[in-house]
Formats: sequence, structure tokens, C-alpha cells
Amino acid sequence: MAVDVVSLVVPETTALLINEVQPSTATGESPLAVAAAKRVPAMVRLVTSAREAGVQVVHCVKVFRRDSLARNRNTPLYRRSGVLPSGPVDPDSRPVPGSVVLAELGPDERDLVMTRLHGMGAVTDTGVVPVLRNLGVSSVVVVGVSLNVGIPNTVMDLMNHGFEVVVPRDAVAGLPEEYGEQVIEHTLKVIATVTTTEAILAAWSRAGS
Repeated sequence: MAVDVVSLVVPETTALLINEVQPSTATGESPLAVAAAKRVPAMVRLVTSAREAGVQVVHCVKVFRRDSLARNRNTPLYRRSGVLPSGPVDPDSRPVPGSVVLAELGPDERDLVMTRLHGMGAVTDTGVVPVLRNLGVSSVVVVGVSLNVGIPNTVMDLMNHGFEVVVPRDAVAGLPEEYGEQVIEHTLKVIATVTTTEAILAAWSRAGS
């Protein structure tokens, strides 16, 4: 049975949540950045359409201090990457380069930018849930990186908090790309409505006409 995306992404009760689409994740030559860069054009179209339709845009940005204070130390990802200091460091509260919204996506003055120092998803203990509730949001369109950890984490948390979640499959990235497709097919489809950028754009265009 075809899914009625139009009824799920009504502008007045929908937010577009962009997870960790930053210079540190979507530019450069790292495999993740290359994969994410392929999805940026779709995200740009979604952001533009969302603003025109009156959909709230929420950028969720992961910030790291240069001294790594408060960075997760309980994840193999960071332990393996060598980003954790092995000894005492001088205090330095400046954010590392790339801890901002990717320029192609804004932020626009109408957007919300929510940052966090800790965690692997956009929702838990970040303030995102009460902010969405304050805005009257009941449906969230989730895009960004990565399908390995951040996107499934965010989608599951939103679902557990009672939000309807919609994921345009061509606006999320992961590694390897074949694995990302498996996550979409066998995990996200169980807990969210998986669709395309074009379907969401059509719904928002219809709402604005």
C-alpha cells in the first residue's frame, strides 16, 4: 500500500532535522565526507523547500572543544581515531574546525541551530525533544549523516518519543554505501516512513500552492 507522505509532512506540524551536516563530515577526502557530499544537493533542495513552505529547519551540530573536554571516551570510534588526548592538555574551549553548519545549508535566520558536546545522536539529552514539542511538531523529516550510527540513533529516539519520522533515502549517507542501503531497508523502514526527496518536495509544494 502506497504511503501518503503528504499527510505525514504537513508544514505546520513538521520539522526538517539535519544531523551533523558540517564541514567536518561533508567536505574533504574522507570516505564519509565523499559519501555525504553526494547527498548535499538533495539536502539543499529540502532546506530551500522547507523554508518556503514554513517547515521549521533544525540543524543539529556536533561540537568538539580543541582540548577534547567532555568528548565521549566510552566509544571505540574516538579511541581508535586518536582524537582523545593521552595526557593533560592546556584548556582550550575553542571549537574544532568544522563544528558549524555546512555553508550550503545556511543557517538561515529562521533556522534553529542546536549544538551538543556529547553523544552519538541528535536527540538524547540535547534539548531537541522539548524544543520540537514547543514548536508543535509531531512529524520530523530526518536527513544527514551517518547511517552507521547517528541517523539510526536519532530516528529511534524520535520514534520512542512519539514523533512520526520520515526519512528521504537519497538525503542520508553512510559507509560503505551498500551497508547504508541495508540499514535503510532492514532497520529504518521498520520504525520510520522511508521515501524520497522528490516526494517530500512535491508534498511541500502542494501545501504552498
